Amino acid sequence: MVVRGWTIGLCAAIALAAPIAVAAQQAELSGEAARQDMMRQLGVTGMNSGPSADPHAPDAANYDEAKATPYPDLPDPLRTDAGAPVTTAKQWWTQRRPEIVAAYERDVYGRVPDSAPRIDWRVAITDHERVGFTPVIARRVIGHAEDPAAPGIAVDIRMTVVVPAAAKGPVPLLVMFGRDDFPLPSEPSRADYERIDAALKALLAKQDPALGPVFAAHPAFMLHPQPPFRLPERDAHGDYPRPDQIIAAGWGYALLDSDTIQPDDAGALQRGVIGLANRGRPRTPEQWGVLRAWAWGASRAFDFLSKDPAIDPHRIGIEGVSRYGKAALLTMAFDQRFAVVLVGSSGKGGATLLRRNFGEAVTSLSGGSHYWMAGNFLRYGAAAGRDVRTAKDLPVDSHELIALCAPRPVFVSYGVPEAGDAQWLDHRGSLMATIAAGRVYRLLGAKDLGLGDDYRNATLPPVNTGPIGGALAWRQHDGGHTDTPNLTYFLNWADAQLRVGAAKL
Repeated sequence: MVVRGWTIGLCAAIALAAPIAVAAQQAELSGEAARQDMMRQLGVTGMNSGPSADPHAPDAANYDEAKATPYPDLPDPLRTDAGAPVTTAKQWWTQRRPEIVAAYERDVYGRVPDSAPRIDWRVAITDHERVGFTPVIARRVIGHAEDPAAPGIAVDIRMTVVVPAAAKGPVPLLVMFGRDDFPLPSEPSRADYERIDAALKALLAKQDPALGPVFAAHPAFMLHPQPPFRLPERDAHGDYPRPDQIIAAGWGYALLDSDTIQPDDAGALQRGVIGLANRGRPRTPEQWGVLRAWAWGASRAFDFLSKDPAIDPHRIGIEGVSRYGKAALLTMAFDQRFAVVLVGSSGKGGATLLRRNFGEAVTSLSGGSHYWMAGNFLRYGAAAGRDVRTAKDLPVDSHELIALCAPRPVFVSYGVPEAGDAQWLDHRGSLMATIAAGRVYRLLGAKDLGLGDDYRNATLPPVNTGPIGGALAWRQHDGGHTDTPNLTYFLNWADAQLRVGAAKL
């Protein structure tokens, strides 16, 4: 089966002669050289360094709540750029939401260029496997993109799609960023294993006759015995692996390999989809960074998945942890086709307020992680130059990224520092952002967290509890840097929320 991907943008100069296009490509810049090139384009001559995660370092990150909110006032998601109040859903959809999207594209995550490639999907492998005790159909699919004007760059996005084999109809599906591994590749029968073993021994004995007596002396020894059956194993927290939980809940899942969309490397911006769209040239300040490229790749995965009769196109969700949590929230915000999102431990650039001075900082993103963001974002960490800005000058903040998802369900998940989900992530800052997004949810007829609107005085709920009764949910489990302990809660919540959404249609 071959499925044409959604055409995001055709290459505007496809008719250019190949020798001209090849000549336009530049030598690949290192990560630091790419940053210096962007600083030059912006007129930035010095950058502030981000805080250290080491609490004993002279430049250690702040973890004092008394110093955490130097800029307590957030941009109002329900007031237009001209200062007019937004009081109706129509105003949100036609005026305010596009303004927020434009600000994020210009200053934070970057714009997807018109030359972003078309993705052509094909199924490479189909296998009948098991997840736990449940039979599943697993497929590896490849999304290919190329441009004759950039002959040295090709993209092959890898994704594995797994659905229950005995489902009575289309199933909901969760897209997850991760390696596109098969759950449990099907294996030959015991008799076939014995035939393979005999053939291998015969070949080895023919090559080295001295091995014949060795094999004869150990007749039960097999060079490649059939692996024994193993029950699914719980982790230290007592949870089954995520695939087992998802399949047991009647969902399918897709593992989308982000590095095959765009490598997580500052020195690779002239490769991957970013490099392909630019035909090997460095980025310009308004263009997309890696987080936006991953989100774009998830949208191209949706193009394929939504055409699969085994999958319900109205119940496709997105999930990610840490940097992939940032990308998952970004995907949900920019692509309204996704029905639900699980945002795990995402920190700055995800669900946590950028204006907060607690742990990870804006300067962390504009410094070592600059390639995740638009080039223009570097200005908010600049120390010197013609356009120096701070976090206070950002036209948007993370509560508005969550608000862009409204009224679709958003579940924000964190662990605890004691188990490895570091303070660096600013758990409270994400709760504040989720509370501040609630006004938009209510305007659009959806239930918020139910904690009021006073985000400044928000207090963390007790661990292993949390407001998860509305379209906005926030829960802190007692595990580490993972969302696995919250997954069952998320799946039950998502089923309920998607039923509510369906009832409103």
